[in-house]
Amino acid sequence: MRASSTAHPGRRRFLAAGGGLTLSFVIPLQAAPGAPGSLADTPLLDAWVRVGADNRVTVFTGKAELGQGIKTALLQVAAHELQIDPGRLVLITADTERTPDEGYTAGSHSMQDSATALRHACAQLRALLHERAAARLQVGAAALAQDNSVFRAPDGRRVSFGELVAGGDQHLRASAALPPRMANARRWIGATLPRVDLPGKLKGQLAYIQDIRMPAMVHGRVVRPPAPGARLLGVDTGAVARMTGVLEVVRDGRFLAVIADEEYRAVKAAKALAQAARWELPAPAAQPGDIAALVRSLPAQPRQVLARGAAGAPGRTLRATYTRPYQLHASLGPSCAIALREGGRYTVWTHAQGVFPLRRALAELLDTAEASIRCIHAEGAGCYGHNGADDAAADAALLARVFPDVPVRVQWMREDEHGWEPCGPAMVADVAATLGADGRIADWQYEVWSQAHATRPGRAGNLLPATLLARPFAPPLPKPIPQPDGGGDRNAIPYYALPNARVTHRFQPAGPLRTSALRSLGAYCNVFAIESFMDELARAANADPVAFRLRHLDDPRAAAVVRLAAAKFGWNGYRRGTGRNPRRGRGFAFARYKNSAAYCAVALEVEVALETGFVRILRADAAVDCGEVVSPDGVHNQIEGGILQSASWTLLESVRFEAGRVASLDWGGYPILRFDGVPERVSVHLVDQPGQPFLGTGEAAQGPAAAALANAVADACGLRVRDLPLDRARMRRLAT
Repeated sequence: MRASSTAHPGRRRFLAAGGGLTLSFVIPLQAAPGAPGSLADTPLLDAWVRVGADNRVTVFTGKAELGQGIKTALLQVAAHELQIDPGRLVLITADTERTPDEGYTAGSHSMQDSATALRHACAQLRALLHERAAARLQVGAAALAQDNSVFRAPDGRRVSFGELVAGGDQHLRASAALPPRMANARRWIGATLPRVDLPGKLKGQLAYIQDIRMPAMVHGRVVRPPAPGARLLGVDTGAVARMTGVLEVVRDGRFLAVIADEEYRAVKAAKALAQAARWELPAPAAQPGDIAALVRSLPAQPRQVLARGAAGAPGRTLRATYTRPYQLHASLGPSCAIALREGGRYTVWTHAQGVFPLRRALAELLDTAEASIRCIHAEGAGCYGHNGADDAAADAALLARVFPDVPVRVQWMREDEHGWEPCGPAMVADVAATLGADGRIADWQYEVWSQAHATRPGRAGNLLPATLLARPFAPPLPKPIPQPDGGGDRNAIPYYALPNARVTHRFQPAGPLRTSALRSLGAYCNVFAIESFMDELARAANADPVAFRLRHLDDPRAAAVVRLAAAKFGWNGYRRGTGRNPRRGRGFAFARYKNSAAYCAVALEVEVALETGFVRILRADAAVDCGEVVSPDGVHNQIEGGILQSASWTLLESVRFEAGRVASLDWGGYPILRFDGVPERVSVHLVDQPGQPFLGTGEAAQGPAAAALANAVADACGLRVRDLPLDRARMRRLAT
């Protein structure tokens, strides 16, 4: 309902200021199964690269820049294949009216899927133009020289890309073949170039969606229920509607919001609206006291994802249980979105990681055609996974529906982000293994319990505000992500050569908290459990942890990464040293992310102060094989950042909740790693594989870093911690 009839100010002013949008055509696509990367779904060349009559070359990707440096890496791939300086290319990312639909920017798939598609499309376009230039200039193709987007004949005659496409067709189907490269091709792949996304961030310029200000923009704030199941008994909107600057008070079922002409006025009005609302809280459900008992108590759907060999091998059997708590994305910038309704059309600026799936969900929410909604990605201030970005976009779209013709900006507060974003699921892993007489693993059994890691939009019911409307959309029933990627069972299948092994995923469709994708999904917990247990097995076999792992690896690339990390760390010559605190130890861990992406091994050293419970990482060495390296600096950043974020999860992060609602609503209740907790040194060592496929690196370090850290703590003080996080309180309890 509308509680205020205040006229909407500034709409004509906004339109006069150039608020209209320039629309591009949408390319009809036909899938090409078996084509490399995202060409399988989008096989037309001009979906990926187009040459304009002005000779400008534009490349397109459906993937989004999340701070991982993907813009720079994709420009390098395109520049390398087109043989054009990267600075001369224009890159368009994640826009539902301009770019290919590549689903979500997730799962470390950007290089595997988008870069592979761009490589083929750009190489094929360049080969096509090369042939056209030879025919136009009537010389042999081998005689042509290329200077960026111009071909030159030996006699000085020249023809540009733009001239070659004039009247020609770029709307051509790509092939699976990669044309041979020129012998004297300039190499843009494998070089470290300046990140194109960083200058604005470093200079304090407009960089994030939180920074965007548009002409005549108004500000919305949403008032959430005090608990997910709370019932709205009533709300007095009159006093709020009369507050200075308030343009609209919106109520639709349990969805309450205000729109004001200035942001601070919207904040004050939202606070007043919250105080004016009367809610009935649901009776709190009884819950077990610890995470393991809680997770095991949830209904589960068992599914065996590996059955190899036979059970019952003779030998010594060891068992252990490992747990992970609910964890937040804890983005430094709370979620934000801007929506504009003009007639029957909506434009939404969002930092969601899947603009096309979000558009489908918004179309269902708003009861309109997908074609009438345009979602444009704008960078958000920090997130790998499904945080509040999509929900904020839905908030903004709902407010734009009742307040059209001007942009409506919705900015979440810190307590909104922590209290309402989907969490990374709590997990429990049971593992048992039998050591044979030869000191090798003869039998392996693994079971993992987990809620859903994939409840991203695609349907309206996946959007938080859609569940609060008078005619609510029910969240669709979550489903497990199938192998080989997996969700809760991601990396639950060990990469080691084990003759007898069984792995079971106990998928849990519901739990006390809303859950979805957090960086690396279930791989963080599964690698933590598997690699911690590998250390326990190595100790039982009286074997060095690195040698024990190598004994069970039959992939030469995996073994090379393990050896490199150990060598760079100085594993064989390690000395604990002495000093004020002699409790120092080393830890090692390895995994191949999803068993199909980048190989990553981490060796690190810690210092443990049992009196205070403080664990500090002193140094870390990581070795990575991600196939052909496009941007060495980009890979370094991803692995370094992954180690630091994993350290924060492993040492500090755990959601406190009660009666079905999150209680960790600020940084005091949900601490993250601070600068004084950062290791003194993190070194990343790359194993380049020229000519090999690109392998995703964005999530490769999460699991190995956690396990290496736990293994180092056990080595330092003899305490095996199997429950995350290894925070001070837990360490002090274990020490007493």
